Amino acid sequence: MTKGADKKLVILGAGESGIGAAMLGKRYGWDVFVSDGGTIKKQFRDAMLHAGIQFEEGGHTIPHILMADCLVKSPGISEKTEVMKQVRAADIEVCSEIEFGYRYKGDSKIIAITGSNGKSTTTKLAFHLLKDAGMDVAMVGNIGYSFAKQIVEQPCEWYVMEVSSFQLDDIRYFKPDVAVLLNITPDHLDRYDYKFENYIASKFRITENQGPEEYFILNYDDPVIREYVATHTINSRKIYFTMSEQNSIGNEGGFMENDNIHIRFGGEELNMSIHDLSIKGKHNQYNSMAAGISARIANIRKEKIRESFATFEGLEHRLEFVATIRGVDFVNDSKATNVNSVWFALESMKTPVVLILGGQDKGNDYNEIMELVKEKVKAIVCLGIDNKPIHDAFDGVVTAVVDTKSAYDAVHAAYALSEKGDTVLLAPACASFDLFKNYEDRGTQFKDAVRAL
Repeated sequence: MTKGADKKLVILGAGESGIGAAMLGKRYGWDVFVSDGGTIKKQFRDAMLHAGIQFEEGGHTIPHILMADCLVKSPGISEKTEVMKQVRAADIEVCSEIEFGYRYKGDSKIIAITGSNGKSTTTKLAFHLLKDAGMDVAMVGNIGYSFAKQIVEQPCEWYVMEVSSFQLDDIRYFKPDVAVLLNITPDHLDRYDYKFENYIASKFRITENQGPEEYFILNYDDPVIREYVATHTINSRKIYFTMSEQNSIGNEGGFMENDNIHIRFGGEELNMSIHDLSIKGKHNQYNSMAAGISARIANIRKEKIRESFATFEGLEHRLEFVATIRGVDFVNDSKATNVNSVWFALESMKTPVVLILGGQDKGNDYNEIMELVKEKVKAIVCLGIDNKPIHDAFDGVVTAVVDTKSAYDAVHAAYALSEKGDTVLLAPACASFDLFKNYEDRGTQFKDAVRAL
């Protein structure tokens, strides 16, 4: 697909990715129509009016949508919605925004990063490594601009892309030059018929179109990844990273030895002490290996990578230190929206923890963090509308489990339960939509409440 040739392109969802796809479709001659079931933000509405793109909001006109030759669907729209049931029944081609953008990317190269946890940090870090080395690179996908919008406004030689399973569900030709799979733990199972194997298969779609010329960087220590690779054909050039040298990676990959990260590629080896990394915690050692291997594949010198690792600034809302108040540290990990993220957050804590948990539960199994909670958590503050799953898991396990309904109340309750030398950690393990607009809003309100103390 190169030109729209006056064919009809329908975009479902007028968010960042939808508007990007609409602009790209318009550029290449498609007859574009955007449909959003809710209210479209002013800047997106203004952009469409300026570009002469037809749109509707507050509902979907099904007959108009079913005229589509191709439909680009927002990642947030479930297949269970009525509009998608009718689109599928009409056998209309459906593609994600990254798939649509891929068809117009030209000769540019893509590093695509997915996983249940660590995607955003690894994407930002890989982008930092390439940008710092003077590469013509953009950060797109779930973080930064939409891929399609970047292609329209400022095409680059390299794109570093955060990719979700929802975006991978609707690819057809999408083939990154470098694919990264960080880990796979149960998440979003409500979108996958509550079958973990469906979610696993979705994540592995990142490599389905790759061949021996493309690279697939995988976490050797993740048992789900290791089992899948052992039982399925992978055509790409696999490169592993691991916390152990004993699990042989051969001549290429990343491993840890005596608190040093080692990255082998192209006949060279990069060594760096974890104490020289700007971001801390075991999970960030994994993220750093994945990003470092990606940068070496992009032909960045090892000396430059080492230098850039030390200057990287971490993400907001991801293990973000907020303040110390009367000897109590406050840490914002609002982006920890599943249990595995909370496991990594707790694993990195060196002091007693008052843990703020809760929100819109996604079928969490809190047994995954039970041992760490017993070892490190002195009290739990629930922040959500329905806190029953948390009480069921932890009543009697920790001394106190209290309920709150706002970030302000949660911070004050956690502060009252803490003492000098403790850490108050916001790591909710849940989606934010019961009380907040999104995880950023939750993290911002948490930080505001902490500073108000």
